[in-house]
Amino acid sequence: GEWPTWLQGILLRNGPGMHTIGDTKYNHWFDGLALLHSFTFKNGEVYYRSKYLRSDAYSCNVEANRIVVSEFGTMAYPDPCKNIFAKAFCYLSHTIPEFTDNCLINIMKTGDDFYATSETNFIRKINPQTLETLEKVDYNKYVAVNVATSHPHYDSAGNVLNMGTSIVDKGKTKYILFKIPSSVPEKEKKKSCFKHLEVVCSVPSRSLLHPSYYHSFGITENYIIFIEQPFRLDIVKMATAYIRGVNWASCLAYHKEEKTWFHFIDKKTKKEIPTKIYTDAMVLFHHVNAYEEDGHIVFDIIAYTDNSLYDMFYLKNLNKDFEENIKLTSVPTCKRFVVPLQYDKDAEVGSNLVTLPSTATAVKEKDGSIYCQPEILCEGIELPRINYDYNAKKYRYVFATGVQWSPVPTKIVKFNVQTKEMLHWREDHCWPSEPIFVPRPDAKEEDDGVVLTCIVMTDPNKAPFLLALDAKTFKELGRATVNVELHLDLHGIFIPEKDVKTEPE
Repeated sequence: GEWPTWLQGILLRNGPGMHTIGDTKYNHWFDGLALLHSFTFKNGEVYYRSKYLRSDAYSCNVEANRIVVSEFGTMAYPDPCKNIFAKAFCYLSHTIPEFTDNCLINIMKTGDDFYATSETNFIRKINPQTLETLEKVDYNKYVAVNVATSHPHYDSAGNVLNMGTSIVDKGKTKYILFKIPSSVPEKEKKKSCFKHLEVVCSVPSRSLLHPSYYHSFGITENYIIFIEQPFRLDIVKMATAYIRGVNWASCLAYHKEEKTWFHFIDKKTKKEIPTKIYTDAMVLFHHVNAYEEDGHIVFDIIAYTDNSLYDMFYLKNLNKDFEENIKLTSVPTCKRFVVPLQYDKDAEVGSNLVTLPSTATAVKEKDGSIYCQPEILCEGIELPRINYDYNAKKYRYVFATGVQWSPVPTKIVKFNVQTKEMLHWREDHCWPSEPIFVPRPDAKEEDDGVVLTCIVMTDPNKAPFLLALDAKTFKELGRATVNVELHLDLHGIFIPEKDVKTEPE
């Protein structure tokens, strides 16, 4: 095919790549050592490279030739030859876990720099051209968070907004929203952006020892949207996981009888809207987009009715019979919630306060709280991406992977949230990754650009490839085949040529 000549830059992606070290094997697909890969676009040609993230976790494991650093689904234990005292000491020192720096989920841009991220307090700086691993940053040195999301937001000035959980700090557990500036004052050029990190606000957890798990959050022009779901971490179980010989994943539990709480934080006042707003129990990982319209906040998410998704990715299930083993018990559903910010305070109890044309409802309860029910936009999509120029604005298109019977995607879809129309691309034996939309320079329309996705093949006679689709028509523009085994990755970003600092190879 033909690669658009205007497409100049680097598609940088991240995901679990190495699952066996020596005679030891990780239990879970999300535990594998991070493998970065990149596609560089230059004058209609595509260049590929990949490299393992040289994290401390990678170095320790490779040096020991076995897994010695614990990951979320795999607990690592000290050398069995050590004496009983050394063993006891190891158990004690694990009470508050020292988390891994195996940053395998996403890539974050901070100022001119790029970082591999996961959900612990560590991120690793990388060189996007050579994929070399650079310094390790511990968020905890700058803000009291033990975990942080891998899905930050960026404002128009390029500042990073992210969220993390501060666990039992000074007797409180809270969710902290923080901002990393895109640049530092001229006279402090040698200092990193992280030295200027500021806490925007915090939301107290509803439970001291059971904070909510969250993978992303939403933003509109004036508000931050944080969803406190009843899928929660048990801190006591986590602190004793090592002694009990279980992994940290077993410390997460879904409480389906509880509510899901919506928190809206005003960016200007840094205060939360006082009205209690909630919906039924659900599990979500990905926000799609959010915006404000006629006094309402509209936000779209991908939600599940249970927490079975994580269990499906245990490696014992992802064997040759995985099409039999992992049938989705809860289909990912794209839901739209509409929450009125301005409404008649004298409205009758039981009345729907939503005045926008939508089947989503927000019903006033006796105690003044608001109970929300969503509009179902579509089913069976995950890993949603949008044209980020439309983030926090009224928008039309979601680019996502399509899932059918299992959580492993079988197609790429373009979904119109306004008309509910869907286009898709699929081929036999093809397993696509998260699609990334790249706008054409000077584009006037939301879908003027290309969609890029890595395709892993299960046909041994066919090579994996990078696929480019015309974002408007979803017709194939080109594919770049790669003569090495591609790994199924998680998330990534496109870095336009102008944002790549040129350094000698």
